Amino acid sequence: MGWAMWKSGEVTSGSIDLTRRRGKRFDGPGMKFVRFDRWLRSMPQPSLISFEEVRRHRGVDAAHAYGGYLSHLTAFCDVQDPQIPYEGVGVGAIKKRATGNGTASKEMMVDACCGKLGIIPVDDNEADAAWLLVLMVEAEGREWPGGPVEQPPEKLKSVKKKAKRKGKTTS
Repeated sequence: MGWAMWKSGEVTSGSIDLTRRRGKRFDGPGMKFVRFDRWLRSMPQPSLISFEEVRRHRGVDAAHAYGGYLSHLTAFCDVQDPQIPYEGVGVGAIKKRATGNGTASKEMMVDACCGKLGIIPVDDNEADAAWLLVLMVEAEGREWPGGPVEQPPEKLKSVKKKAKRKGKTTS
């Protein structure tokens, strides 16, 4: 899981593995959620939490895991005093802000993070989290440390694909 945080104009980010660890042979499937809860409680109290809103999963297990993390995250936010507002941002919106392409690959996201943000992520999860943070900072009308982050070029739409969908061919 990737994470990124903005505090006093400074950005920190990283990636954590919440899955089963070698040598923990008696860990049940719920331990990833216990680790997630512990991690949430160890972080400084945020004023807003944004997360990747995933609408399509590669399988049932991925969908169940996402639902579990989401339920723990929202419960954590709701029981704080004061409550922490939270919002989901679509995967495509994050990718489009980073690369101009809502279906960008993991490699494209990492490259955009290195090139445009100056953050060298440990993996694509950290890159996604950093770009989600860019969206949140911009939504609040703040400026990214070091100046505004350049907008990506617009993705060119393929004329041939559009024509094929309409049942026409181009020459």
